[in-house]
Amino acid sequence: MIQIFITMSTTSLLISILLVFVSYTIHSQNSEKTIDSLNTEKTQLKPTTLQLLKYDGLSIYKGIKNTYTRPFKWKKKDWITFGGILAGTGILLTVDKPANTYFTEQSDEIPNGIKETGFRFGKPLLNYGLTTSVYAIGLFTKNENIRKTGVLLIASATAGGLIQTVSKTLAGRARPNTGKGNLSFHFWSDEPGFHSFPSGHSILSFTTAYAIGKQFNNPYLKGGIYAIGLLSPVSRLWAGAHWLTDVGLGIAISIVIVDGIDNYLKKTERYVYQHKQNKIKWNLKLGAGQIGVVGRF
Repeated sequence: MIQIFITMSTTSLLISILLVFVSYTIHSQNSEKTIDSLNTEKTQLKPTTLQLLKYDGLSIYKGIKNTYTRPFKWKKKDWITFGGILAGTGILLTVDKPANTYFTEQSDEIPNGIKETGFRFGKPLLNYGLTTSVYAIGLFTKNENIRKTGVLLIASATAGGLIQTVSKTLAGRARPNTGKGNLSFHFWSDEPGFHSFPSGHSILSFTTAYAIGKQFNNPYLKGGIYAIGLLSPVSRLWAGAHWLTDVGLGIAISIVIVDGIDNYLKKTERYVYQHKQNKIKWNLKLGAGQIGVVGRF
């Protein structure tokens, strides 16, 4: 883990620490959690770290599996969503070239620190360093809420990473900086210049931000986290490394994957949060010459 952080810029390091710290600080306020499959309620014994690791590993596997098998179970609303994504991608395709011109012209005005942070946040090394750090905190503190967030992060990043890797090679779309145009494709190409569609940086960075942001109800905190996730996609537009359609589809894929795995974990109740009930009972106290409120623990 030390080696991972050494390769980061100062800004990237601060952002990563902030995300982990916020996740840990807010979620650690929850009560201790139980896992029904481990039958802790009956035995009154807490699961060991190894048991939790095995359980979470299976959850990650099932989450990834659900991502790839879910299309076979799609219903009408799912197909409507799919059609909407295709239509949106088609619309963005018409503005690919002017959008590329606009963003690359803005590049010189953007501080190098911001561009570097955006680039690194979407790199697999940094991204998986962050996701595994969140999970590790939850595992060793045995905080189920943080563990669940870590499982969601790892499963979503892995599922999205595999999809973008295969898609890039299959599509073989030329990057803007090759000068080939947005409709130039060399299918099954292994050339880096033809690995534009979709944007891997966009998928990894926004998957991470979206999965973490879903854990909070505060709209300002949620929006701030999403803004960090969008920094990497925009940085790829500044660099002329991707078309707007590459970035737009990457973000859409991220949302679909994270929502799908999150819904699966909730539906199967692999993680059940039991929040503490308020044990303080407040009563109005009236007496000779006194009035007040008494709290009984």
